[in-house]
Amino acid sequence: MAGERLRSFGLATPPAPRAIGAEDGIALLRAGQAKPASLLAYGNGRSYGDSCQNEAGTVVDMRPLNRIRAFNAETGLLEADSGVLLSDIIAHAAPYGFFPAVVPGTQFVTLGGAIANDVHGKNHHRRGTFGCHVETFTLLRSDGKSHRCSATDNPRLFRATIGGMGLTGLILSASIRLMRVPSLDIVEKATPFRDLGEFFGLAEAADQANEYAVAWIDQLAGGRNSGRGLLFTGNHAEHGSHAASRAGGNLSIPVQPPFNVLNRPFLTAFNAVYRWKKGRSTAPRQVGYHSFFFPLDGVGDWNRLYGPRGLFQHQSVIPEAAARTVVPELLAAARRAGQGSFLTVLKRFGSVRSPALLSFPRPGYTLTLDFPNKGAATLALLRELDRITVEAGGAVNPYKDARMPADIFASSFPEWPRLEALRDPAFMSSFWARTAKKLDTRRGAVEAAE
Repeated sequence: MAGERLRSFGLATPPAPRAIGAEDGIALLRAGQAKPASLLAYGNGRSYGDSCQNEAGTVVDMRPLNRIRAFNAETGLLEADSGVLLSDIIAHAAPYGFFPAVVPGTQFVTLGGAIANDVHGKNHHRRGTFGCHVETFTLLRSDGKSHRCSATDNPRLFRATIGGMGLTGLILSASIRLMRVPSLDIVEKATPFRDLGEFFGLAEAADQANEYAVAWIDQLAGGRNSGRGLLFTGNHAEHGSHAASRAGGNLSIPVQPPFNVLNRPFLTAFNAVYRWKKGRSTAPRQVGYHSFFFPLDGVGDWNRLYGPRGLFQHQSVIPEAAARTVVPELLAAARRAGQGSFLTVLKRFGSVRSPALLSFPRPGYTLTLDFPNKGAATLALLRELDRITVEAGGAVNPYKDARMPADIFASSFPEWPRLEALRDPAFMSSFWARTAKKLDTRRGAVEAAE
């Protein structure tokens, strides 16, 4: 369990300085010997920032807890340990005609991580977040007790743990409800749009007509081509494969390049080829689920392409009423800064409410940008994107973050004190320490002065 491999996916933050296995972490908690702020669950390291790290403490590697305990092929109810990967859940349920109701952009996340981050997918307008499909889970806290949590049993802990970034204790196992699908294959359609105005004109109708919808933006295009891209819609094919693969593709990045491979000339050429290849035909076509949901999973360790300094991801959600002016402003800010985003995704969130106390998705449009870490210049751009977002009444995603200031977090999630009140005292993350705990300290100082 080398600390070097227990990193966040963005590679821009230090690796975990100390790590223990799941069994050791469980024994420590059950014995009541966990020190304050000393622990944090670590799933499969697919978080981009430091919400999966505890720089001042120890991370608990939950991947050894990887057993699927039960599956009801009639109802789609699946019970599994928290370290089970989403890829294993898909492989187990696919032959019976079931698929997770919500999947993020990678299948290599743990069940516990999907709950703790309340992940969302390309169908938020219909299914909401992952937490909407969680029935129960078992939570081990530093009081030494295992708490069964659901909407009716320990409901406050249930709501705080979903989207709670691992701060309420260790999720040992969970039951989730999968959705029945005719096949794993997807009937995909790509619709080119000339600018963001045309995209916004298409987006709501696309959501109403399709299970899945997401747009790719050519972030580098300026002038009259500014905001051009492709809108991808999809539905499960009536006749297709029920075979699932547990592994990714055969390609991988075996070593860390000494520099950022994804530079501006590369991105310009890549965007041109991608737009031509994906947009040359607007006829629906049937594709495998890997290529539709998890295209980057086919390249192992693709994050290494950003170079040794890693990457920062910025994901914002903008209220629907402001999106038509603010989303173009966000893209323009990145172009002015001379920063290129390898993956630029725009999606529409619906109004399905999550049971989570803190959940990033809310009605509006969410824009995701990936930037190579160029130090001060990149950090300055990210602060500008923060400013534009919160001034529009939007929010920045903490699960993808590695550097947001405490005030941006407070503006994005004014309910944060309610999670702090339910946080297990033995659990802490680097993210929470630099945001919420700073806010809590300031609040305490003000109250003392009064």
